[in-house]
Amino acid sequence: MGVTGPPGPVMDRDEVDRALARLGAEHEAIETSLLALQDHAGRRLLEGADLTGVTKERWAGAEASITLLWAYFDAYTDALRSAREIRSRRRWSSREDLAELTELLRGESVTVAGSALAGVPAPQGSGRLSQSFSLTALVDRMNELYASSLDMVVAADAVWSALPARIDLLAAELQRTRRLAHSVGVRPGEHPAGDDLERITHTLTRLREEVVSDPLAYWVPTQGSSAPGGGRPDTTVYDREARALEDVRREIDAVLTVRQDAEQRLVKLRDILSRADRTLAEARTARGEVLAKIAATEVPVVSGPPTVLQEQLATAAEYRRHAQWHRLSPLLESLEEKAEDELLRARESLTAVTAPLAVRAELRGRLDAYKAKVARLGLAEDPFLIERYDAARRMLWSAPCDLRVAEQAVQRYQRAAAELLSAPRADQGATDQGGPQDHRGER
Repeated sequence: MGVTGPPGPVMDRDEVDRALARLGAEHEAIETSLLALQDHAGRRLLEGADLTGVTKERWAGAEASITLLWAYFDAYTDALRSAREIRSRRRWSSREDLAELTELLRGESVTVAGSALAGVPAPQGSGRLSQSFSLTALVDRMNELYASSLDMVVAADAVWSALPARIDLLAAELQRTRRLAHSVGVRPGEHPAGDDLERITHTLTRLREEVVSDPLAYWVPTQGSSAPGGGRPDTTVYDREARALEDVRREIDAVLTVRQDAEQRLVKLRDILSRADRTLAEARTARGEVLAKIAATEVPVVSGPPTVLQEQLATAAEYRRHAQWHRLSPLLESLEEKAEDELLRARESLTAVTAPLAVRAELRGRLDAYKAKVARLGLAEDPFLIERYDAARRMLWSAPCDLRVAEQAVQRYQRAAAELLSAPRADQGATDQGGPQDHRGER
């Protein structure tokens, strides 16, 4: 190495000693970092892994950078050793020694051979035979290479530490769910949940293979972060499949619930449909009675029994006998809703059909209530009231009964009774003048 003169003023002994102390401390820190990188679990895994994709590409560059780092470090160590040897020649370094130290410590005195640069892109404008650095520039270069290499190693290690174990746990839960699903008849091609389990299985298998071979494909760097390994594993696919498996588990739980209480639900459905049938039969009987006893009335037609629901109920019982719980579950839910609607419809039909009989019963009750009232007041023997009462009663107790005419007759009786009850009583005046008298049997 030729000396062309020290860059800038020649350093004095104190400056040299301080520079050597600083460079020595940096040497120790760099050595510690390089040894830690060499022993890093992520780097050892990367060395032994069958890599693909972006990880394979970046590891090739990182591996070359780590090799170059050691070459730079060896050159740095040699230069620092040479400077220390020159400084140790004499207690009081000569002018020539200080000039040589200045060149060594400040100039581009460190040369790295081209063989160490193989596979590493050279700076623009530099040749491939060798590169020269000052010690400060060499430290900066080593720091750059170390940061980029460590960033790649830490990112891969973080993905490998986070995702494969979680995928394995989810896969184990998936296998338990598959066995449970198979026991209740939830199979691919027969039930949507079975198809989902098959898809989740394929997705998790592929995801694990990709995470192991190309971990950096599942790494999301933190924007603006300069720290090595700044970012987080990308768990988007994992989280989606975990949610899908949870949905399938809920579906299987619903099927299990059906298996446990299927017989009870079938018995309840039979009871509801039986009550609906009885109610419709009662409505049909009542309709015949209304048509016979009530004149000039529009009576709604009563439908027949719900044969479709009975057929579906028979199908549900067949599913239960053959343990087809995945088919029984949605059918029972649909039947329960339809059966309640059918019972409500039957009750409404009975109410609509018997409405004329209810009106007639209400008129009869009103007529008898007024008769009892006038009897309590001693007017039951009034010929006019008796005539009106008998006319209304004949209409209400005859068949067919014309409700409109019968209601008018009841109203006439009510008005007559009300007028008679509000008129002054002759015996009331006699009672006031001559004291209490017994007028029972008199008008």
